[in-house]
Amino acid sequence: MKPVIFGLAGPTLSADERAFFGDAEPAGYILFKRNVENRAQLLALTDSLRDLAGREDVAILIDQEGGRVARMQPPEWPAFPAGPAFDALYEVAPVSAIEAARANAQAIALTLAEVGITVDCLPLLDVAQHDTTDAIATRALGHEPMRVAALGRAILDGLAAGGVVGVVKHMPGHGRARLDTHLALPTVDASDAELEVDIEPFRTLNRAPMGMTSHIVFQAWDRERPATLSPIVIEQIIRERIGFDGLLMTDDIDMKALSGTPGDKAAGAIAAGCDIVLDCWARMPEMIEIAGRLGDIAPRSRERLDRAMATRRAPQGDLAALIAKRDALLALA
Repeated sequence: MKPVIFGLAGPTLSADERAFFGDAEPAGYILFKRNVENRAQLLALTDSLRDLAGREDVAILIDQEGGRVARMQPPEWPAFPAGPAFDALYEVAPVSAIEAARANAQAIALTLAEVGITVDCLPLLDVAQHDTTDAIATRALGHEPMRVAALGRAILDGLAAGGVVGVVKHMPGHGRARLDTHLALPTVDASDAELEVDIEPFRTLNRAPMGMTSHIVFQAWDRERPATLSPIVIEQIIRERIGFDGLLMTDDIDMKALSGTPGDKAAGAIAAGCDIVLDCWARMPEMIEIAGRLGDIAPRSRERLDRAMATRRAPQGDLAALIAKRDALLALA
């Protein structure tokens, strides 16, 4: 097994993808809107990935957050609110906000589990600042670490109840970035003491099954390398100070925040201490290069992957009832 999660080009596996994935044996797959048409098609696609992998517990990821980050969209699937809706409710009714976030996440998970998706890249634990880039601010759970952690825990619990594994992101925190990492490399000049605010939600939820890194330079910790490529940040901050021992994957290495060839970036992330590389865009030459640069997944990383996937349980709950509960609670705001 290679320590990489690959994207797919379309709504079905091509012959070239089937041959390549069968040979490379990636740790998992990630789906986007280009891979999604309807329930029957999507379940057939995920079934084909399970058959190809030869295991039922293969990690099949998606970014189904709600708001503008939703790969499965109406009219085939319900629309879900983004993080700020729960932050606004928390202002007036914290307990209701936590219950609404849990119900919403469980409803999301039910829609994913129905079509064979096993992992949702949610929740964001990034603590927003007044100048946080819109790429994060429009999705964040708030400006206060305890609130972000409380809502994040509810989301993880809701996803688990619906039969899906959650991923906390973007470690060790994306809230101070003023640039969108899809387009450029942000540098954060906050002090080590100031960054305690950013890592607090991750520390509180450090037993989450999976986590995702951020492509950000934190000058207080490593002036030269973004977190994804920094052994200092990964080992001393994420693993030691935060205390996270779950599966750590990169954010998409195709983002413009990272420079170098796809193989260089992938190898660099694994060398820095990431368990898994995330490569989303299904460009065959790049996937071949990445697979060629990566060895087999490390035993400890494989154990983390297996442990994370073992947290899945049978989906529970009624979708319509969960959505009605969420909407009634959100109406309080």
